[in-house]
Amino acid sequence: MDQDWDAELDATGLQCPLPVLKARRRLRDMSEGQVLRILTDDPAAVVDFPHFCDEQGHGMVKYCTSALPFEFLVRKG
Repeated sequence: MDQDWDAELDATGLQCPLPVLKARRRLRDMSEGQVLRILTDDPAAVVDFPHFCDEQGHGMVKYCTSALPFEFLVRKG
């Protein structure tokens, strides 16, 4: 089965703002159009990651917040 992402960041156990800061750092090293999968159990991530994508010009490909860990797929803009 093919995966839908190019890199993965496990940010479980980290609290706001660390998951977003680590995602920003990881995306900086990726090429435009590549997808980063982020796993986190931080409740603030539900608000933080969509806002981060809007502010930084990245695309939210998919998200799942119905169970822990939350999963976000972010396409670098």
